Amino acid sequence: METPLAHKRFHPDTTQCGNREFRWGERTYIMGIINMSLDSFSGDGFGGNIDKALKQAKRFIAEGADVIDIGGESTRPGSQPILPDDEISRVIPIIERLSAEINVPISIDTGKSAVAIRALRAGANMINDIWGLKQDNQLVEVAAEAGVPLVITSNQRNQLCRQDIINEVTTDLKRSINIAEKAGVFKRNIIIDPGIGFGKTLEQNLEIIRRLTELKPLNRPILLGTSRKSMIGLVLDLPTDKRLEGTAATVAIGIANGADIIRVHDVRQMVLVCRMSDAIIRRSKGEY
Repeated sequence: METPLAHKRFHPDTTQCGNREFRWGERTYIMGIINMSLDSFSGDGFGGNIDKALKQAKRFIAEGADVIDIGGESTRPGSQPILPDDEISRVIPIIERLSAEINVPISIDTGKSAVAIRALRAGANMINDIWGLKQDNQLVEVAAEAGVPLVITSNQRNQLCRQDIINEVTTDLKRSINIAEKAGVFKRNIIIDPGIGFGKTLEQNLEIIRRLTELKPLNRPILLGTSRKSMIGLVLDLPTDKRLEGTAATVAIGIANGADIIRVHDVRQMVLVCRMSDAIIRRSKGEY
């Protein structure tokens, strides 16, 4: 039996993140979400409760998370931006605690260079920029100088409607990849995210997952973040805390169409979805 085209054509470089290697194509990697914001869309924001956040991060690791993503600013539609100092005060204490107590890489979810600098000093090993290098021109320089993996997201908020969302996302990601490489970010450190949710309609989000394999010519690993998002609620008419099965469906189909790493709130359940999907798609049981 032939390996599915989405995975057969893709042989990107291995990415070193902290003390871990991500060998893209061998299995699907899992990013566990820790929100330190006060108004997370999914209702799981820890605010200033560091002990509770630390407990959840450790539980995620025990359940099979490959990287922990720490964010201090809500990205839900309509949320108000916060100052870098406020974001720093939310994320640095938990990153310092985690980096001293766990051996799994830590990602900082931010679009601000000042936050990224402090987070990397505190022990973070990856930058996850949901703005695709559009918000802060210095962020890419921080990633290049530190030599850490950089997730760049295609974000269409505050833009005009698109006729072909895949073409829009592809063009947007190419632009961000070029910016990153020109700044000195190694290609092996670039991870792309089509940006489910960010400024896209329900139909466009569904189409991105359906046509995810069309991003493979960019020759970079794909991060897919669908966990509990509004498109699932719109399709199934369910609140955020009832979207587990819908998330599982998007993860399984995303892996079939080429996703290499998934960003999720429910690590234990999604590890099982990834393991089963990988056994079918990659013909590999993997080690989770």
